[in-house]
Amino acid sequence: MNPYGIHSSFTFDGQSFDSEAKWIEFMDQNYPQGSDLLRSWFAKNKIRVKTSGSTGTPKTIAFKVEQMAESALATGRFFDMGEGTRALLCLPLDYIAGKMMLIRAMTLGWQLEGIEPVIHLDLANKGNYNFAAMIPMQLESNLKYLDRIENLIVGGAPVSWRLQERIKSLPTRIYATYGMTETITHIAVKPLNRSARQKTLPGNQPLSNEGYTGLPGVSFDKDERGCLVVRCPRISDNDIITNDLVELTSGNSFIWLGRVDNVINSGGLKLMPETIEKKFSRCFSGRFFAAGLPDPELGERLILVVEGQPEIGLMNRLKTCQAQSKGEITKNEIPKEIVFLAKFAETDSGKINRKMTLDLID
Repeated sequence: MNPYGIHSSFTFDGQSFDSEAKWIEFMDQNYPQGSDLLRSWFAKNKIRVKTSGSTGTPKTIAFKVEQMAESALATGRFFDMGEGTRALLCLPLDYIAGKMMLIRAMTLGWQLEGIEPVIHLDLANKGNYNFAAMIPMQLESNLKYLDRIENLIVGGAPVSWRLQERIKSLPTRIYATYGMTETITHIAVKPLNRSARQKTLPGNQPLSNEGYTGLPGVSFDKDERGCLVVRCPRISDNDIITNDLVELTSGNSFIWLGRVDNVINSGGLKLMPETIEKKFSRCFSGRFFAAGLPDPELGERLILVVEGQPEIGLMNRLKTCQAQSKGEITKNEIPKEIVFLAKFAETDSGKINRKMTLDLID
């Protein structure tokens, strides 16, 4: 097998390709967003990928073909998804998650099928798949079709408590992923339901039930801020320094706490927005997030920003949730204010842009 060419078993939408030219022609006609990726891949040029902009200004990162091939091979080994795997492409090819699904397929010899990458996927007349990747909104909108997918990875945003409750007994093995453009998509996974927790991975790889477990060849450390440091020689010669606060549970696993740049300093207390959001997620059916606004006495006051029309009694519902949490939710995590916005600002990839959304508050 040539990891930088076309695997002899690879098919896309039922077609095989005996030359690079035919493969590129097919993409030009059917998936033009992926054409430049293939041209760079076959020319052994660096492949440029844009970040989503969810944690800062969008930027472009360049990767070697060898790095992306190694990432694909690691996913194949971790999930035991080799030649002949039936896979679904339902994410845009503009971003790293979609690009890597394509690269995995042609590197590992998968039978890939593409559909329009929308929230409500057109799966009614489709077959069964061994592997797919979705964002949480796609997962929630297509639950009735999940029995057709054997293994599903979910990334791009946290999976809410309510959604985890809905998927906990499904036969599909569903995993949350940790990664970013800089790590060439996911480098760690966390089981989200019973089926995923019961799965034995190749080499009897143990999975952390509470946190994320690294793929083969990945190890973790923390810097002086308490933020995750990723060591993965196959994709980077240097340590990858993140802004993600974590609790290390081993050299190969961690529990994600939140972004260091989102920490709220309120009256000398450091509050983690993502931790607060997780605790309150069972109280919400729609989108919301925690944030800090300037306050003359506290420095910053904790608020919740909720998408949708104002809801009378929500603050009392949150206090009831706190009282029933048996100490899990502290009184300091009750927001000082709830702000309702009709629509959140989003990145190009559909993620909540917290900074731009906060700028919408009067």
